[in-house]
Amino acid sequence: MRSAGIDTVILDMDGVIFDTELIWHAVRQDFAVAHGGHWTSDDQRAVMGDNSAQWASYMRASCEVRLSVEEIYAGVVRGLRDWYARDLPLIRGSREAIDSLALLYRLGLASSSPLEIIEYALELAGLRARFTALVSSDEVPRGKPAPDVYLKACARLDASPERSAAVEDSTSGLQAASAAGLALIAIPNRAFPPSEGALALADVTLASIEELTPAVVRALACG
Repeated sequence: MRSAGIDTVILDMDGVIFDTELIWHAVRQDFAVAHGGHWTSDDQRAVMGDNSAQWASYMRASCEVRLSVEEIYAGVVRGLRDWYARDLPLIRGSREAIDSLALLYRLGLASSSPLEIIEYALELAGLRARFTALVSSDEVPRGKPAPDVYLKACARLDASPERSAAVEDSTSGLQAASAAGLALIAIPNRAFPPSEGALALADVTLASIEELTPAVVRALACG
C-alpha cells in the first residue's frame, strides 16, 4: 500500500513531453557518419537512459567516431539545438497535461538529456515555469536505469519518493523510477517500446500523455 497523498510528479522529457527519440537517433547517425563512424537503431537502444559522458564514450568506443568525448558531445548537442529551433517536436497533449498537473502538484523533470537541452526545449515550448526542479543524468554518477536521477530530483524538490510519481516511456526510465521507489505511470514509447518486464513495473499504463490527468495521479495513492 502506497502512502496516501501523492504530492509530486516527476516527468521524463524525451518521449514523454517531446517526441525526440528518433531525432536523437537521426542526429547521432548523421554526426557519426560525417566523422567516419556508424550508428544504428540498436546503438540508439543501447544508450537510452545514458548520461552524456556514457553515450558520447559509447559513440567513440563502439561506433568508430574518432573524436574526443567532448567533441562528440558538442557536435550532437549542436545538432539537437538546430533541429529543435527549426521544428520543436512537442507531443500533442503534453502542454495540457502539464498545465493541469501543475495546478495540484509540484512538478519536476528527470531526464537523460543534458541540462542545456532540457532548458532550451522547455523555454522554446513555454513550459519552463511549470517545473520547480530540472535534473539531468549528467548531474549524477549513473544514468538510467540506475535510480540516481530520480533520487536527485526528489531531493531537489524536497519530496519523498513514496509520495512522488514518475512518468516514463522507456525500459531504462521505468527501471530507474521503480528502483527509486516512485509510483510509476508508463506511456510506452512507440519508436523504441519498453520491454515487457519494464512495463510490468508500472502502476498504470496510458496510451498517450493526453490521458495523463490529476485523476490518474490521485488514483495511485490508493493503489
